[in-house]
Amino acid sequence: MNIQRQRVHLLLATTAAALGFACGPAAAQGSYPNKTVLMIVPAAAGGTTDLAGRMAALALAPVLGQSVVVDNKGGGNGAIAANLVKRADADGYTLLMQYSGYHVISPHLVKVKSWEQSDFVPVANVLSAPQIIVVRSELPVKTLAELVTYAKANPGKLNYASSGNGSLQHVTGAMLEQQAGVKMVHVPYKGTGPALQDLLGGQVDLTFGTAPPFMPHVQSGKLRVLAVTGKQRLPSLPNVPTTAEAGYPGVNATSWFAVFAPKATPQPVIDKLTADIKKVVQDPAFKKKAEEQGATADYMNPQQLGAMVKTEYANWAQVVKSSKIEAE
Repeated sequence: MNIQRQRVHLLLATTAAALGFACGPAAAQGSYPNKTVLMIVPAAAGGTTDLAGRMAALALAPVLGQSVVVDNKGGGNGAIAANLVKRADADGYTLLMQYSGYHVISPHLVKVKSWEQSDFVPVANVLSAPQIIVVRSELPVKTLAELVTYAKANPGKLNYASSGNGSLQHVTGAMLEQQAGVKMVHVPYKGTGPALQDLLGGQVDLTFGTAPPFMPHVQSGKLRVLAVTGKQRLPSLPNVPTTAEAGYPGVNATSWFAVFAPKATPQPVIDKLTADIKKVVQDPAFKKKAEEQGATADYMNPQQLGAMVKTEYANWAQVVKSSKIEAE
């Protein structure tokens, strides 16, 4: 009887496999997604990385037909979040909303790496945004030229916040110091949110960051924007000059925020995710919300994102070297 049952089970399993009904990876891919998707954000709440994650999760959920939950895992210059996603099952249910500073700059600034770019596969770029140079309103400067003059008259007195050592904010500050011939004190935080709170509280004098988290405070007069580090002025800040217009064209830094998955994630899952993210990012309502926040909805497919990562990784290596930023 047992032998007969075994033969029946074997026959059913063989038939199911032949018809494509197997319960292995192929079936999982075909039904993806069939449960909640987790999006890990490598920063505390309140910054643009968090905004990108939450905007994407909110808009992506109805397209995927499943909940997309954001989980903030700040710290370690993005390493905590990266390692969580690196060790996750490669099934498309754990994703990383990555910040460019952590992906292509931080690797040049750590002596012992806990993750490699090869641990992830590109899915899609979601947002891009230039940095802005923003100061507390009590600081007696209204332009970038006045900031440089003040810094030269008070060497080492000004301090600037960043979302961590090796973040794009940190490197942007180092670029300004180098090109303007000034010296400031760098104060790293575990994300833009905590840095913003101390800037508002007067514990730090200025910072460099993407516009979204700062806009409400700029509009209320608590903060003042001196310049935009991109090639063009922001529609949301039309009266704020670019760093090139202010006399410092070499201070040019744009952040991007993109989705990555663990390596070995099945290609059909990647194809599904990037196609759905494209729908989300190219939606007029999503684009409008991004622009209002000082960012740009900027979809890139896996191939385009992968190529950009390689190019920027090499470019930022040169910037880090010339800025003489020490590895930790």
